[in-house]
Parts: sequence; structure tokens; C-alpha cells
Amino acid sequence: MTDRPTPDYSTSMRTSRCGDLRADDIGATVTLCGWVDRVREHGEHLVFVDLRDRSGMVQVVVDGGHELRSEFVLQVTGEVRARPEDTANESLATGMVEVEASEVAILSRSEPSPFPMDERTDVDEVLRLRHRYVDLRRSRMQRNLEVRATVNSAIRGAMEEQGFIEVETPMLVASTPEGARDFVVPSRKVPGSFYALPQSPQLFKQLCMVGGVDRYYQIARCLRDEDLRADRQYEFMQLDAEASFVGQEDVLAFISHAVSAAAEEVTGERPADIPRMTWLEAQERYGSDKPDTRFGLELVELTEVFAGTEFRAFQAPCVKGIRVPGGSDTSRNRLDDLTEQCKRWGAKGLVWMKVEADGLNSPVAKFLSDDEQAALRAAMAAEAGDLLFLVADERRQVRHVLGLLRLELGRPPVTEGGLNFLWVVDFPLFEGLDEAGNPIPAHHPFTMPHEEDLELLESGDLLAVRSQAYDLVLNGWELGSGSVRIHRAEVQQTIFTLLGIGPEEAQAKFGFLLDAFRYGAPPHAGFAFGMDRLIAVLAGEENIREVIAFPKTQSGADPLTGAPTEVDGRHLEELGLRVLPPKQ
Repeated sequence: MTDRPTPDYSTSMRTSRCGDLRADDIGATVTLCGWVDRVREHGEHLVFVDLRDRSGMVQVVVDGGHELRSEFVLQVTGEVRARPEDTANESLATGMVEVEASEVAILSRSEPSPFPMDERTDVDEVLRLRHRYVDLRRSRMQRNLEVRATVNSAIRGAMEEQGFIEVETPMLVASTPEGARDFVVPSRKVPGSFYALPQSPQLFKQLCMVGGVDRYYQIARCLRDEDLRADRQYEFMQLDAEASFVGQEDVLAFISHAVSAAAEEVTGERPADIPRMTWLEAQERYGSDKPDTRFGLELVELTEVFAGTEFRAFQAPCVKGIRVPGGSDTSRNRLDDLTEQCKRWGAKGLVWMKVEADGLNSPVAKFLSDDEQAALRAAMAAEAGDLLFLVADERRQVRHVLGLLRLELGRPPVTEGGLNFLWVVDFPLFEGLDEAGNPIPAHHPFTMPHEEDLELLESGDLLAVRSQAYDLVLNGWELGSGSVRIHRAEVQQTIFTLLGIGPEEAQAKFGFLLDAFRYGAPPHAGFAFGMDRLIAVLAGEENIREVIAFPKTQSGADPLTGAPTEVDGRHLEELGLRVLPPKQ
């Protein structure tokens, strides 16, 4: 992280922090407070104690008259001195000095730690979370929380220097159709009625625009009742922003500046200008709308190569492939495993070909003409020793399967390859049609179509309509999304009609926003991204639970508090609720 002025940490109980002592402090008398990390006895009269606090660790030399154990909390007063040359520890920031203790006070005793405190031991996650107050003392967690605080501070500074003001929005709101399930809170005052916890401040930030708050931001807590995974928690933090009298280019600039400032604060280096790619290009080249661009293995279009093929498996609307340079030594067992995996992803099959100097080694090679084999090698720039994977099917399915296969074959750990930010733009307005023939919005129903595509809404070519929506991607993680909002009544009514939302339903679902738009709604656009995901990548973590102080497990449980728990029957009675037995 970038250097900052060192605050004054001295208090009535300590003069210095353990990890701040350096050679310049030699000869000074200091008082430290912290936890015993390790005790090493050297005979009866000499003990070496590694004393630890949030700043780091320092060696303390104590006489043997003290009974000290790991995780005891100590106050130590003594003189800083140079370590003997043969005992210096260059891997430790304080490794050139030690403190010769003249006074040692035990402030608190500790039972044996529930797990080893060193970073080398792999500890069961449930055990760590059950004793999270101990786990947080480990250097990994201390660093991650410091990264989190650094990112929060940098984001706030970047937004405020661009003229945004922070506005808090409610935590108890009306339930709104945003895709995921709401967490609901029963109302004691109105039995049978419920508040919802916000999935996002979306509607309130648009109301701020109507209210003349022309540049709003908030680091907001949001809650969604959806299945958990490595990059998802029930409750999460997001940078939420909205601005009036702006377009897509303005929002991309605002957010690019904020995430670049955060990355620079953590890494000490500002990322290059963030490139952009259309949704269609991302799908065609990477099979994903959140492509990880740190590595190659791009999808290659082969449909024309096999346009006249007699091989029935390739007689499909779309054929694409992936070339794995030098992959021809892949075992048959591994190839069979990949084939089965692709079938689980929805493929009808997976064709593999090993490229040799005199041809293609593959179970299907005999079904391809010499011209097709030559055209295939040319299209994929294949060389001897390469491995080719091909999938044929409907275009959407081909992209999906090969996009997942690409990640399976080549995605590096989160800590490798640097920070590859990417803007993905020009998303489709609709992602498909439902059983009734109504279009399914790819974003929320307030997303503005491209101006030049408005006529397609009238012609009925709905799936060709592009939206003014955009996503920010980092190393294959979708950080967040945003859009230019509809503020024109006639466009909004057209979208509602296409979605099969009549006036009464629109009023019931979005009435307070639509009513507000009758009173002078400015053109506006916004964005929101997951702070936890950004922080996890900047901290080099594969799971956002490692950058959250008190997360839930993947099952949604909190081992520390035991949540979720049953509610006292008297409380349920007061709320007018009765718990039904679970469905069989």
C-alpha cells in the first residue's frame, strides 16, 4: 500500500506499536502492548517473546521469571537495542532490533488458541469463523481489513473530488422486483405487512436525481436472499453512484477514476486506462460477458470452415474452437474428463484434435476432408504439438460451453497476471423471450435503449436492441453494472408494454418512482459495484469471505453467533406470525 504519514499511536498504556520499531529507535525506551505470538525459552533466565499487534511483530527479551503463553496480552516497557548480527531476521520489518524488557505486565491471560496462529497451517473455515475474534488477529486477516479500509477511503475521496456527495438511503423499504429474493422484516405496527431489506438503493438514488442531488454516492449495505458462493454473500457492500445531466461516457470516467484510485492506494501503481469491449465481442471471443483477459485461449470462429461439411456433428448453426498451444501431451483420461464436463455444461459433445506435423490425430479426423483439415489448421493458427477443442451447436450454447472450458483450461490464480480491468458495453436490452412471447429484460426495466435502436422496438426485432448498459470486470469477476436510465415517459411506457406490464401493475410495483418522474426528472445514469469483490482481488484472495470481518459460511450460517436461530414464541405472537412446519 502507498506510504502515508504515520499517525500518533501513543496512549496512556503504550508509546509505540510493535511493528513500527526500526534501527532509528535504538536507545529509546518504549512501552508496547500486544499479544504473545510465540515464546522461546533459552535456559532458566532468558525468554524471547514475539509480541504482536495490528502493526506487526517485534522480539522482546524477558527474564525467565514470568510465566508467559501464546495469546497472553502484555504490556512491556524496555529499551530498543540492535539484535546481534547473527540473530537478525531480514524477513521481518523489525528484524534488526529487539526490546530488552525492564517491566512486563500481564494484562489478560488466554486459554490455548483453538487453532495455530501461523499462516502455514490450513485451518477449517467453520472453526475459524466460530472463533473469528481470534482469527482476525492473524496477519493475513489484519492485512485484508487494512486493505478494505484503504479501498473504502480511496473510493470516498475519489468520488468526492468529482463532486459527488454521500447520501444514506433507508434499510427498511418496500419489496421490489429486482430478481433475487428479498429478506423481509415483519411490521409490529401493521400485522401481516412486511418491510424488505434493500437489494440495492436503485430506486432511492433515482429519486435523489429528481430531488436535485445531481451527483450521489454511497458505500451501501445491500442484502439478497440468494445462493452463496465464493464471490457472493447474503449481505454485501457496494459503491452506489448516480449522476444527472450525464451519459455513459461520463459514468465510465467517474467509476474508472474511483477504482483506479483504490488500486493505486493498495498496490502503489495506478492501472492503465481501462479498455472496453462490446458485449457481443466478449461473447464471441471469450464466451462470457465477464471475460478474464489475463490469458489467451480465445474462441475461434469455425462455422464457415465447416459450412459444407459431411460430418454430421459439425452440421450446426455455430462451430467454434479453442487452441491450446503445446497441449498435445494431454492424457486421454484428462480429455475424457473434459468431454464429460462439457456435457454437464450442456454440450452435445466435445471434439478434440492433437496437431501433428503430418495431420490431425483425433477420433473424428477420418470424417473430415483434407481441405477441411487444412482450413481448420489455418483458421486456428495451429502448429504441431497444439491441442484443439471444438464444439458445435446453437451459437449461444457453443459460446457458453467453450467459455467455461477456457476457464477450466487456463484461468490463473487471482494473484497472477496483474489487474485486468475491462468495461463491457452495449449489452442487449432483452436476454430472450418468455413462454408468453414477452421479452425478458437483461437489466432492470428502467434501462435506456440505444437511441439508434429505438425504431427496433416498433419493428419487433427486440433481441437486436442494444441497451445503454455497461459492466465493469476485473480478472474475470463482474465487479458491477450500471446504465443510462429512462427518463422519458413515452419510452418507459413502450418498455412496460413490451414487458407485459400494464398501467395498474406498473403503478403497484414502481408507483412512487413513476409519480416522481412526473415532476421534472433530469436525464441521469448510474453504476454500482461490489466493494467486497474489488477488495478481494486487490488483497489477492479467491473468496470474499476472507475480506469480510464477520461473514457467513457458504451454507448461510454464522458459526460465531449461531444465526439463523429460532425466534421466541412471544415475539412471533406480538408480530402476528406463526411458523409452519417445513415442506417435505
